[in-house]
Amino acid sequence: MSPPADKDYVPGQPGARFEPYVRLVRALLPRTSCVAMFGPGGELQWSSETMTGPDLLNLVEDALAGAGANADSPGQLRLLEGNQPVYLCALRGEAQQLLALLAVVCRGTEGQKNQDFSFAAALLAPVLECLRRELVARATIDELSGAVGGLDKDLNLLIAHGGDEQPAAGADGANELQPLLQQTIEHLRARMGALLIPEKSVMLVRSAAGTPPDTQFLMRAHRRLLALAQSQREPLILNETLSAAVPDSFPYRVLCCPLHSRAGRSMGVLALMRDAGADPYSERDAHMAQILARKAIGVIESNYDALSGLFTRPALEQRVLAVRARHKGSPPWSALYIDVDQLHTVNEKLGMHVADMLLAQLGELIRQRLPPGAFGSRISGDRFAVMLPAQVGDAERFAESLREGAERLALNPGAMQGDSPDLTHLPVSISIGVAPLDASAPELGHALAAAETACKAAKDRGRNRVEVYADSDASIVRRFADIGIAGRLHEAIASGRLHLYAQLILPLATAESARPHYELLLRMTDEEGRTVGPDSFMSAAMRYQLMPVIDRWVINHVIEALKPRAAILEGKALGFAINFSGQSLSNDEVCDMLVERIASSGLDPELFCIELTENATVANLGRAEALIRRLRRLGCDVALDDFGTGLSSLSCLRQLPVSMLKIDGSFVRDVLKDARADSMVRAIAQLARSMSITTVAEYIETEAIGARIAELGVDYGQGFAIGKPIPLEDLLLELPLPSSPAERARAVEPLAGSADGEISWYRGAAR
Repeated sequence: MSPPADKDYVPGQPGARFEPYVRLVRALLPRTSCVAMFGPGGELQWSSETMTGPDLLNLVEDALAGAGANADSPGQLRLLEGNQPVYLCALRGEAQQLLALLAVVCRGTEGQKNQDFSFAAALLAPVLECLRRELVARATIDELSGAVGGLDKDLNLLIAHGGDEQPAAGADGANELQPLLQQTIEHLRARMGALLIPEKSVMLVRSAAGTPPDTQFLMRAHRRLLALAQSQREPLILNETLSAAVPDSFPYRVLCCPLHSRAGRSMGVLALMRDAGADPYSERDAHMAQILARKAIGVIESNYDALSGLFTRPALEQRVLAVRARHKGSPPWSALYIDVDQLHTVNEKLGMHVADMLLAQLGELIRQRLPPGAFGSRISGDRFAVMLPAQVGDAERFAESLREGAERLALNPGAMQGDSPDLTHLPVSISIGVAPLDASAPELGHALAAAETACKAAKDRGRNRVEVYADSDASIVRRFADIGIAGRLHEAIASGRLHLYAQLILPLATAESARPHYELLLRMTDEEGRTVGPDSFMSAAMRYQLMPVIDRWVINHVIEALKPRAAILEGKALGFAINFSGQSLSNDEVCDMLVERIASSGLDPELFCIELTENATVANLGRAEALIRRLRRLGCDVALDDFGTGLSSLSCLRQLPVSMLKIDGSFVRDVLKDARADSMVRAIAQLARSMSITTVAEYIETEAIGARIAELGVDYGQGFAIGKPIPLEDLLLELPLPSSPAERARAVEPLAGSADGEISWYRGAAR
């Protein structure tokens, strides 16, 4: 047997990048005891166990012989001593060539029939497909590395790591782009090269050692080079140099390699120039330049936010550190902290895709107006930061110009769907805080603290304004930002200004039950009569331990609202999902109150689905399991929310008798453009179905996403493409209050009809 082929292989431990596959296999086949992968020649590439017995190796050799002789064979089931089933799965390339053999050894039980190979292979299908794709990608990279074997080790290393692994962020990416461009010039024997990405303000020019760059030529030709790249998908070779017969030719041999984002959008160009008497560029040169261009895009995209075009937060932190190091004792810098006002209103009324469009336009506004030397970042969902080499007074004037520019932003009405209102009825505004940049702060959050405090003051004083931090105002700002919000939340609860909205969770084509649900969402009416979402008060509620108070209010309010319609709601006509916080999960009194209120309400407990977040459940696993078992014995459903953000919950899922998994929206939103998100959703749906657990996909924002989610086997969908949140009172108006048995029978009749009629009825309610 050959030694392990994988360089990350350690006996008893799978390689770091293969560990998630092992975890997922163990989740799909709980009796798994060992997972190992063998190459086409029988060499062990990685294994989850230290020792691999000779009996298994004999089975692998036989299976490899059979897989090599029959290209259509998906694998086979063999048995080890003790009735241990071994599922030997063949992984093949695009041309059906054998890439590897995955061996999954399970614990056997004497006298018990093992699952046949086809059933196990169906369970493992998402894992096998993801692993097959990775092997194909690695084989392709190996081929490319072999093709350039004549070059030095640095270039081979660059190509070997030119796949999906992301480079570490530099100050602005230039720390990595400059040597990358220089390496490209040297290895492709160019006289000079240029990396031009105008929208990112990246314009790097380098030349071969001992040769000054021809900047005059680049000043004249850069627009034409960008135009050529924009019109091409593949590298363009221009070996014809300047001559009278060809008036548009260049005085150099030019290799023009277009740069495209992961979404396929043209971003810029990598241009390499050779002297007219040098060797012409070849197809191999073009292919290598394309690989290096992708590496450059990886560096750029790891430093820039895809939505706004500004720096990511890690890149901003590195940039601030670099500014401090270079500019000690120089004129002061100022910081702007920008918060988009009431973005949740755009989310709720127009959908998250329209809110993303607004954030993209705001990012473009900031980029266009940044003065020389300044830089900006999108540091979280609706928050931005700008660093200016200027005094606070000048920074305040710049901030005011940004605020006025934001007021004039308008979204494309064609991007809105259905009867969505025009954005002119939802004015766009931003609140900005201005303060000196704290150059001595150890972290970015501390450096921006004063500007963030001023921004909170701007929001508390009416929004759509600029506030400058002042020491004398700090205590007032803290009182408004912290204690003030908590106090207003207490007042809202006492005065009945909390409200519940309901968002439809609709069964998809794969669902075994056509029973719709509604998730109950919390809203608050502020002192001015405006409805605000939880993002405006939930952080204060968490900070001041008010979540148990809110959860008590929600539980009591829902039960009292549904009691008059108890007879209508019998028979699983629909369900209501109630969120239960991690703070309440840690409070025995609130847990007892939840169970007792449902048990004594006179309502069918099957009406209720209690949602626990994945993080809160894993952090309080013992308490969570006890509460879930009590609720399940009572007849309630229990959902694990935000599922899939980590693999930590897979090891706990077997001991938690949950009835529903809500797949995190970050996967759902990307299923059409990210193969990994697509595979993850399919894997979660397959895992849940094998455990008889219902799945729900959140954030279905378009019909295309909904159709793909249904194809992946998810049971239910939730999002703006299915139904927008509506007040719970409006939903309950659709359920009449019967005063006699005959009226009760007529009221229930629409809910007891066909599945199609039932779904249509709820869609009507959602509108």
